Amino acid sequence: MRYHTTSVRRLIAVAAAAVAALAISSAAYAATSSPAARAATAIPQCTAALGQYGNVSVWVAVSQGNGTAGTTYYPLEFTNTSGHACSLFGYPGVSAISRTGQQLGSPASWGSLSGARRVILAPGATAHTILAYHDVAVSTERGCDPVYTTIELRIYPPDQRLATYAAFDFEACSHAGVAYMGINEPIRAGVGTING
Repeated sequence: MRYHTTSVRRLIAVAAAAVAALAISSAAYAATSSPAARAATAIPQCTAALGQYGNVSVWVAVSQGNGTAGTTYYPLEFTNTSGHACSLFGYPGVSAISRTGQQLGSPASWGSLSGARRVILAPGATAHTILAYHDVAVSTERGCDPVYTTIELRIYPPDQRLATYAAFDFEACSHAGVAYMGINEPIRAGVGTING
């Protein structure tokens, strides 16, 4: 009789644990399979490629550069020009390009991904980050060998291999090694210019 009671208790405990595990897994499934969650995961990344989810244009708000000693900060804007929503997460790849198509110096350095959020860009919407241009590094760092041949920035949306371009005419390093551009914050939602 004692053996039977112990077995029943064990059976009840196992059944209770199974019910609890089922409740947890059901809740997790419900959280990830809600219409909002499915819709968010179905939104593709923004690209620079032509096509259904491409056509993200990038531009630098040069007139709104704001500087401190040796560095000027420019809003770098990403606008979804396609007819469908797309997403951005993290940092773009940015490098200066000469009139002959050559990369000038090192690409822009990145900050931390801490605090990065996935940005959903509806058609026509804009997100931004801030590009820091260290003119003091260009003029003083050994090995930079500055040139005035920059015509544009080559910009890769996060996690993409196809680039788009934005006009930006400034002095640049001709050799790699000097970090004369940087992006310290991941892409954020909203327009980064003063007047929106």
